[in-house]
Amino acid sequence: MKKYPLFAALAGFSAVALGAFGAHALKPTLLARGSLETWNTGSLYHLVHAAALLGVAWLGPDGSNPRGPLARAAECWLAGTVLFSGSLYVLALGGPRWLGPVTPLGGVLLLTGWILVAFAGRRSPA
Repeated sequence: MKKYPLFAALAGFSAVALGAFGAHALKPTLLARGSLETWNTGSLYHLVHAAALLGVAWLGPDGSNPRGPLARAAECWLAGTVLFSGSLYVLALGGPRWLGPVTPLGGVLLLTGWILVAFAGRRSPA
């Protein structure tokens, strides 16, 4: 789990940078395409899951269970963010329409990560 704070920091940084880029430099383009909301949705989910990833890194067993549910949740969130938010960013800029089905696949990975966190919480002694 030691690598996940770094991944969380990179994800958080890129989410803020892409959100600001969309809100400022790309805003006229996104408004003209009618895709500002799509960009903002990608940015929101990107940032939320960067924060969630940091939380899981803090909760994690410090490497004692690298294949446990928290580690798998982090992996799902990383992949899900790339697929979900990444596809929305590309689609908002006029990317190929075949990327449309990639977005829900990313969403399923994000949801799976949350289910894994719930599973880890259920198994933890309280």
